[in-house]
Amino acid sequence: MKHMQKIIAACASLAMLALSGCGTSVGASNVPVVPTKGEVTIRLNWWGGDSRVKNTEQVVKAFEKEHPNIHVQTEYSDWTGYWDKLAVQSAGGNAPDVMQMDELYLSFYGGMNALLDLNKAKKYLDLSNIDSSLLDMGKLDGEQVAVPLSTAQYGVIVNNDVLDTLGLKLPENADSWTWDEFEDFAKKVADASNGKIVGAIAPNNGYALQLWARQHGERLFKGDTVAISPGTLAKFLQMPADWVDNGIEVSKETWSENVTASLNDSAFGKGQQAMMLTQASQITPYAQAAGTSNMTLLPVPQVKPGAKTNYLKPGMYWCISSGSEHPAEAAMLVNYLLNNEKAGKILGTERGIPANNDIRKNLSTSATGTDKRSLDFVDKIESTIGKAPGITPNGASDLDSLIVRYQQDVVFGKQKPLAAAKAMISELQESIDFNS
Repeated sequence: MKHMQKIIAACASLAMLALSGCGTSVGASNVPVVPTKGEVTIRLNWWGGDSRVKNTEQVVKAFEKEHPNIHVQTEYSDWTGYWDKLAVQSAGGNAPDVMQMDELYLSFYGGMNALLDLNKAKKYLDLSNIDSSLLDMGKLDGEQVAVPLSTAQYGVIVNNDVLDTLGLKLPENADSWTWDEFEDFAKKVADASNGKIVGAIAPNNGYALQLWARQHGERLFKGDTVAISPGTLAKFLQMPADWVDNGIEVSKETWSENVTASLNDSAFGKGQQAMMLTQASQITPYAQAAGTSNMTLLPVPQVKPGAKTNYLKPGMYWCISSGSEHPAEAAMLVNYLLNNEKAGKILGTERGIPANNDIRKNLSTSATGTDKRSLDFVDKIESTIGKAPGITPNGASDLDSLIVRYQQDVVFGKQKPLAAAKAMISELQESIDFNS
């Protein structure tokens, strides 16, 4: 991928900078974290669409009004363009003061000494309203190099209109069902529709695989090592093939189309699928696509219902460049984006469920429909939330596409599940080793 090539090139450049005198400790910075007297200009960079641009710029204007000496230059791109640009900027020593970050790339930028240790800015940045387990997923080598701005929880979105049309009702234990119970109900959907409605699509991303490993008493990663066993991974890769065979996913072709489809073009987005295993915050976009708000959010199935195998995954982070000349002002901006009630109302849930618990609860009091269900879902699964895993190691940023590729091999009979699992582990480990 083009942006990955640029990131690899940036890695070499950043490494040379570190060796030439910038130091190698995570979060290091020689600039004192104190406000600058007089006028200050800082840069804020993020990825996202038009609504995110509009909302963020509105919050920035409100921040500038409260801090008239601080001027914020905004920059934004689409997903791919963002990482292309950030890699080049970072390699050239011109990174934005405040940047939006994704968990897949945090290890890379943090490990290359590109991000400020936010503990140095704690006088200007309050992190007390964010769950400690969520904050831990912004740490690298014990340093808080990123602060989650939103949280994601994996769950099951149910289109009740589809169930009503088929004369079906959710099982009474759907709030705490096993995988076998979930599959049985998904098959009932497919059977009742004579194969016209997809029951569900098997999970196919890194978040789901993390949960799958935890439910089986394992970890996906242990530091820079792929720790999941081939047997446990093989079951995960086999799942979509099994669901094709028993009719839950209708056919191989239907499964393949849905895996690569956009939200609006997916079977669930078109109202042709009963249940969707995905992040809970997706309920409103899917409801809008399907044309119904008659949707329910349920916990993800577990091997042992009630076990503390879930965790709060950061949807996105805010980070401050270790090369910022104005880290105190950058921290003030991050603090405003995270903690200001007015900012919270403007930003809403567009970037995901707010990581700040007070902001989330305040939004919930006035929210309705699917928005309220997504905001309250954190409380619904609270009893099953355990200690968060470490962040994805550098070199594993293509995990999602890797999972889909090996699932495709199994679904279309190119590889047996165990052989595919061993090959995937080997490929993933090789990538991590190459980038470490």
